[in-house]
Amino acid sequence: MTTDADARTQALARLDVLVGAWSLEANFPGAPSGPAGRATFAWDLDRQFLVERAEIPHPDAPDSLAVIAADVDGESFTQHYFDSRGVVRVYAMTFADGRWTLCRDAPDFTPLAFSQRFHGRLEDGDATITGRWESADDGSTWRKDFDLIYRRISEPAAGLTRPTGSG
Repeated sequence: MTTDADARTQALARLDVLVGAWSLEANFPGAPSGPAGRATFAWDLDRQFLVERAEIPHPDAPDSLAVIAADVDGESFTQHYFDSRGVVRVYAMTFADGRWTLCRDAPDFTPLAFSQRFHGRLEDGDATITGRWESADDGSTWRKDFDLIYRRISEPAAGLTRPTGSG
């Protein structure tokens, strides 16, 4: 019999592929590509939460911190997002079979002026994540915001459980 704790542990284990350092390329429509940013994923609080810290040196991309928690169903996740603009959001998340999705389509800490979603796919032996952010003002007519590509820089150091920042 699988308990809620077992299901959460198994769900969190699926996120191990993200742990480490990644370069980030944000490609905004109609804007020249800027220098690559950086993201790190690391476990915290006894592997109960995966923390992502991201910096992208582009004027349209804020630095951010995200905390990912497994939901009790063992299938889905919740991502708590914070950024350098003071924005706080909550995304429903899935991560399975090489596919990563994030969706915000309900009000949370801020009013829902528009819906957002991200679709990413692991590629190249899990060394690249090719993704796309979209938004919809009416909740159903989606438009591309920007492409986001993660490229693995390094595997996690043995025993790394706490975020070390991105610098």
